[in-house]
Amino acid sequence: MFKRFRRLRLNNNLRAMVKENSLSINDLIYPLFVVDGKGIKKEIASMPDVFQMSLDEILKECENIIDLGIKAILLFGVLQEDRKDSCGSDALDDEGLIARSIREIKKHFPQLFVISDLCFCEYTDHGHCGIIDIKTKSVDNDATLEISSQQALVHARAGVDMIAPSGMMDGIVQVLREVLDKNDYENLPIMSYSTKFASSYYGPFRDVAQSSPSYGDRKTYQMDFANGKEALEESLEDMIEGADILMVKPALAYLDVVKEISFYSNVPLCVYNVSGEYAMLKAAQKAGVIDYEKVLFETMIAFKRAGAKLIITYHAKEIAKMLKG
Repeated sequence: MFKRFRRLRLNNNLRAMVKENSLSINDLIYPLFVVDGKGIKKEIASMPDVFQMSLDEILKECENIIDLGIKAILLFGVLQEDRKDSCGSDALDDEGLIARSIREIKKHFPQLFVISDLCFCEYTDHGHCGIIDIKTKSVDNDATLEISSQQALVHARAGVDMIAPSGMMDGIVQVLREVLDKNDYENLPIMSYSTKFASSYYGPFRDVAQSSPSYGDRKTYQMDFANGKEALEESLEDMIEGADILMVKPALAYLDVVKEISFYSNVPLCVYNVSGEYAMLKAAQKAGVIDYEKVLFETMIAFKRAGAKLIITYHAKEIAKMLKG
């Protein structure tokens, strides 16, 4: 006697009742990119419907996001070239772009959950994620940990709801947890970019964040995309160091890694549906070769099925509209 799997598929209501994974607006985190100035809303050619926005426009966007039911944003600062320097000083300033933006967003929309990207690539004139060791021409891990601690306190004082360190420095979670706890921010959670690959899927992001390295690449600190066991070890180490949420970035080509981490970790797992993934779906939509909304929804469910609880995605507003019907 063979098993009749189709018994549970023949009725619409029953299919809904036994569905293993679902997608909710509560799962979505929407990235935003703030720039200095006023009245700026500049669309990125490689990422349709994604913008660099001045703070006044960001505040309008936040109101729109809340109306759609989205509860969380991931905020990036995009600094003017003439304000960048070798150590990303603006990111260490309580009156810098990211600090001012966090304060204003929380002032106007206290109910919105604001996550800050904690890194230096958008603030340094060399485009790398920390202090450069002159001898090796690579990022000095421990020197970068020191200024990352300063940056974390800037974000905390500004009122951010969660910090997301993205530079892939060894020991970053432990160092940030210690400095936050020492300064009475023991309840401020950390979402670690715990498994972040040196990926070509980031191309369009570097257009919007203006964060391409001026020389070399990030392979000495971001992960080799061929390595799965190391990916698991990276995330489990961050969990041990105190990360409240782990993350895999990119998402779509790394669902095996997402699944593996979900088996072995006992904290929530987030995926970053990155710019290249977004751009490819948008290009396929424009070419008319896919049913865009169906493929988009299927992709999101794939993230959930692999073990992700949260999804950072540029599609968030579109998905929210789809879910609201």
